[in-house]
Amino acid sequence: MGWRRRGWPSCAKSPSCTGRTSSVVRRHILGSIVQSEGSYVESLKRILQDYRNPLMEMEPKALSARKCQVVFFRVKEILHCHSMFQIALSSRVAEWDSTEKIGDLFVASFSKSMVLDVYSDYVNNFTSAMSIIKKACLTKPAFLEFLKRRQVCSPDRVTLYGLMVKPIQRFPQFILLLQDMLKNTPRGHPDRLSLQLALTELETLAEKLNEQKRLADQVAEIQQLTKSVSDRSSLNKLLTSGQRQLLLCETLTETVYGDRGQLIKSKERRVFLLNDMLVCANINFKPANHRGQLEISSLVPLGPKYVVKWNTALPQVQVVEVGQDGGTYDKDNVLIQHAGAKKASTSGQAQNKVYLGPPRLFQELQDLQKDLAVVEQITLLISTLHGTYQNLNMTVAQDWCLALQRLMRVKEEEIHSANKCRLRLLLPGKPDKSGRPISFMVVFITPNPLSKISWVNRLHLAKIGLREENQPGWLCPDEDKKSKAPFWCPILACCIPAFSSRALSLQLGALVHSPVNCPLLGFSAVSTSLPQGYLWVGGGQEGAGGQVEIFSLNRPSPRTVKSFPLAAPVLCMEYIPELEEEAESRDESRTAADPSATVHPTICLGLQDGSILLYGSVDTGTQCLATCRSPGLQPVLCLRHSPFHLLAGLQNGTLAAYPRTSGGVLWDLESPPVCLTVGPGPVRTLLSLEDAVWASCGPRVSVLEATTLQPQQSFEAHQDEAVSVTHMVKAGSGVWMAFSSGTSIRLFHTETLEHLQEINIATRTTFLLPGQKHLCVTSLLICQGLLWVGTDQGVIVLLPVPRLEGIPKITGKGMVSLNGHCGPVAFLAVATSILAPDILRSDQEEAEGPRAEEDKPDGQAHEPVPDSHVGRELTRKKGILLQYRLRSTAHLPGPLLSMREPAPADGAALEHSEEDGSIYEMADDPDVWVRSRPCARDAHRKEICSVAIISGGQGYRNFGSPLGSSGRPAPCGETDSTLLIWQVPLML
Repeated sequence: MGWRRRGWPSCAKSPSCTGRTSSVVRRHILGSIVQSEGSYVESLKRILQDYRNPLMEMEPKALSARKCQVVFFRVKEILHCHSMFQIALSSRVAEWDSTEKIGDLFVASFSKSMVLDVYSDYVNNFTSAMSIIKKACLTKPAFLEFLKRRQVCSPDRVTLYGLMVKPIQRFPQFILLLQDMLKNTPRGHPDRLSLQLALTELETLAEKLNEQKRLADQVAEIQQLTKSVSDRSSLNKLLTSGQRQLLLCETLTETVYGDRGQLIKSKERRVFLLNDMLVCANINFKPANHRGQLEISSLVPLGPKYVVKWNTALPQVQVVEVGQDGGTYDKDNVLIQHAGAKKASTSGQAQNKVYLGPPRLFQELQDLQKDLAVVEQITLLISTLHGTYQNLNMTVAQDWCLALQRLMRVKEEEIHSANKCRLRLLLPGKPDKSGRPISFMVVFITPNPLSKISWVNRLHLAKIGLREENQPGWLCPDEDKKSKAPFWCPILACCIPAFSSRALSLQLGALVHSPVNCPLLGFSAVSTSLPQGYLWVGGGQEGAGGQVEIFSLNRPSPRTVKSFPLAAPVLCMEYIPELEEEAESRDESRTAADPSATVHPTICLGLQDGSILLYGSVDTGTQCLATCRSPGLQPVLCLRHSPFHLLAGLQNGTLAAYPRTSGGVLWDLESPPVCLTVGPGPVRTLLSLEDAVWASCGPRVSVLEATTLQPQQSFEAHQDEAVSVTHMVKAGSGVWMAFSSGTSIRLFHTETLEHLQEINIATRTTFLLPGQKHLCVTSLLICQGLLWVGTDQGVIVLLPVPRLEGIPKITGKGMVSLNGHCGPVAFLAVATSILAPDILRSDQEEAEGPRAEEDKPDGQAHEPVPDSHVGRELTRKKGILLQYRLRSTAHLPGPLLSMREPAPADGAALEHSEEDGSIYEMADDPDVWVRSRPCARDAHRKEICSVAIISGGQGYRNFGSPLGSSGRPAPCGETDSTLLIWQVPLML
């Protein structure tokens, strides 16, 4: 290590020395690969030499020869693969100084079908192997003693299970090592493309093995569950029908509380979320030989046995969050199912709080609410006094109100501290003697907050998945009809008209999503709703002008919040997020004189008449910040932004680049733009990369330097001069392109511009559109490892692509959506919002301080707070205290407090309402939930991403139904502009 430390500093500033530094690092990573592979091969040899061979030769046999074959299935073949790879690796190390290539060796060694076959067999057999070992440990003392003796004699004390799980972990380890190697391989290096291809091969292989392992585990869990059910029961028939898909399975703790908040009992349950039902089972270990089981579990994981407690159809399951105590179900019919808990009475309102969590906290919060109402009435009476009294004045009364509010705030935090991992499910019970339906509440404690989010999200999407249009929603081209789509498949959530009724005939142009975090969106809503923010939909018609429709996604279903006309049809839109450095500088200078400097991020519109419009996207105020006309009034066909320019592709083959303003806040649309001639035809599509801009004109693509826009090179993406490149999307180190005609899409390398792959989309759609050979790709989108392809026949194809830094080659068959449009898919767009609890908290704490000041009437100063203990507490924690004020006390401190104040000048009502005044909704704010979060093990999870995919086109069509059938999720005419919105499961 000494030569490594001495060698680096001397060449830190020299380009040539930088290359030598990367070479040194690459050599060290190569050493790690060699060492890691040697250790892995040694582990495989130990499995055979220390366990398999002795067991096969042992007399009397502790494990039969047939069972040995099952337990150690494919280990010898895996060892052979890696022994050959180790030999090739050694020769590559010997010639490293002259070649410095390793990527092609990985491609050659692990792209073979044999490697996938032997590893697939091993992974699929792993659960069966472990089951045999568990049974042998329980029934054959000689076998258990053999395992313990081998572990003690081994130098590292690794168990048989620890050795046998290594093949499952091998490819993720390879991926990490290759990522390090690629990171230290400069552009132009002969090994770079090979490393990217190797990374792709290994990621694809690991994904396939992970999916097979998941399916094997799913089958094992369902089989284990089926064993606990009577053969004659209806549940057994459902589980063995082959139609059930396990979406989520976890051990949760069921809790029962008494009417005073005391914990009566808690017990672990195994909860299974299937695609159409929810099953809860007791976890039973045999009480006999408990000590022996502990010894066995140290050698190999012991699987529990289940006893089904209840199961219910998924549509009848409701998630009940804090404060959801009205409107969704009849409280009088809720019955506590636990024998140890007091049942809810039809007349006792306080007892109804039992099922909502620790009832003592809710009762105390309710008492504080009542006391605050009384104090407000007292304050109202004090304001009518004519005399002046020392301890009976408005200042003292307001101090009482503030103190009660603070106590309520503390109580809310206590409630959330107790409920952030609490999953409440309302289930149907047996009717009572009169035939009245009775429901009962079950309360589970999840291992961490992320687990609760996962359960709420999966339950919500599983219910949507049962709708007619999602049964099925996706099919593989040659898939048998019995198979279900994978659990990660996007689910069609809704179908809505793109424009208001008077503008349905307008043609769709473009759509963008403007993410906006709603601070009072409840915890359950965050877990189930579409990505928060607004959808901006643009379109128009020749001679009829343009139209922009804005939809809010901050409600259970999208709804129009604003629409406005434009002089010409909208052809393209671009959402421009706020740069991080801009956000930091803006936070430091919020009091800047220029109000427009605070409007971020922005949405840019390109119109057919050559207009470029820039709007603020923070809210739906649709303030137009800037406008200009393109050179020559040419139609604006595409818009893209980079850190340096706003780029517009024009009809006449010109690329217009607008630089940022001097302050870096907006784009300079007033000065003439920098214009470059890309080609003789229209510039159809633009792509902004880290260090380059790609612009298409006809079949050619020009590559420009990102900062200066100087042409670097160009290449021909299609051999036909009459064909134009219409779409470009980037993933990893590749760019997928679609064309104005033809059924194929093509992949090009971002660095060498090499053509790497071509996929014929028509072969994926022939079973939906028999005889339809003339298909054209009309839209492209890449999101979360999936390439979405829209066609002129309204069909949408989904193809898996790698997510990492490798080449995004398509290796799977993909899927075709049975939900599509009656005409061409005009666009595919993604809506994403980050559910970042820590960021939500800090943003809101910073924003609430100034907002509390702004809420005060003009000219009103703070009332002096008495110098008492309560007063000092209020002064010190004023920001927290006023953060979640009730609407009835929104103007504290003030001259008059009342439960029913007249509406202020701006028309905002101050009384309680379901949307903005409920104390429970405020307690359900994810910001509050995170504030008292103690789970340190979740600290590494910085963010959770909510994703939805939107397609736009004419009408809605279900390709699984006969033409003319009505299986539509929403009423839309065949020629109406329509949006289909797919929801993607949260990535947790």
